[in-house]
Amino acid sequence: MRQYIPFLPKPALVPVIRLQGTISASGRGMNDAGLAPLIEKAFKAKPVAVALVINSPGGSPVQSSLIAARIRRLAAEKNVPVHAFVEDVAASGGYWLACAGDQIWVDESSIVGSIGVIFASFGFPELMARQGVERRVVTAGTSKSFADPFLPQKPEDVARIKALQTPIHEAFIAHVKARRGTRLADQDLFNADIWVGRKAVDVGLVDGVAHLVPKMKELYGDKVRLMPLGQKRGWLSRLGLTLAEDALATVEDRLMRAYYGM
Repeated sequence: MRQYIPFLPKPALVPVIRLQGTISASGRGMNDAGLAPLIEKAFKAKPVAVALVINSPGGSPVQSSLIAARIRRLAAEKNVPVHAFVEDVAASGGYWLACAGDQIWVDESSIVGSIGVIFASFGFPELMARQGVERRVVTAGTSKSFADPFLPQKPEDVARIKALQTPIHEAFIAHVKARRGTRLADQDLFNADIWVGRKAVDVGLVDGVAHLVPKMKELYGDKVRLMPLGQKRGWLSRLGLTLAEDALATVEDRLMRAYYGM
C-alpha cells in the first residue's frame, strides 16, 4: 500500500516483459504489433529499469529486429537501463531480442547463440515419380518456381538462397557487435554455434549467471517492485475457439526447440 500514499518515497519499479515462444508475423508467435502495447506501457511507468524475460528459439528476423529496435528506442528516449534474463533458450531471433538488453543474464543451463540464418524445406521429386504423378507448372518469370519442393534441387536455387541469407546474417552480426561491443571474445561467434550458461559468459555473448528476482534486488534494493507484463490471450482463445491455430503454434515452437535438443 506504500506506493499509494502521497509524499512517501515509492519503491523502485521494474516492469518485467515476458518474451516467450517463436517469433512470427502471423499466428500465435511473438511480433512487434502484439508486443508494442506492453513495451510502451513498461517504459511509460517511470521505472528505474526494464527487465526482459526471454525464452525463445527464434523465428522471423524482421520481427526480431522490429521488437528489439522498439525496446532500444524507448530505452534511449527514457534513459532507462534494460536487463535481459534468459530462461531455457535465447537462440537465433531469441538472442537478437536478448541483445536489446544492456546486460544479459542466463541460468547455468540456458542455451544462447545460433547467430545465423536457416532455410529449410522438403523435396518430393522421387516420391512423385514412383507414384506416377506429373508436376505441371506454368510461370511468367523464370524465378517463379524457385525452390519448388516437387522438383530436384538446382545449384542455382541454392546459390540464390545463400545470396538472400547473406544480408540477413550480416544485419544480425552488426546488431550483436553494436550491442555487445568489446565484450565479445576474439573468435568466430557468428557461425551459428550455441553456448550453454557460463560458456556463453566466457565468449562474451552474455554478462553473467543470475536470476531475475535476486539480481534486481541486488541492483535496486530489497524493496524493488517487479511488475509482470505479458501478452494476453484473446477471448476466442480463452473460449477454446482457436484450437487449430494454437496447435500449429505449439508444433512450430516444439520443432524449433528440438533443433537445440530441448
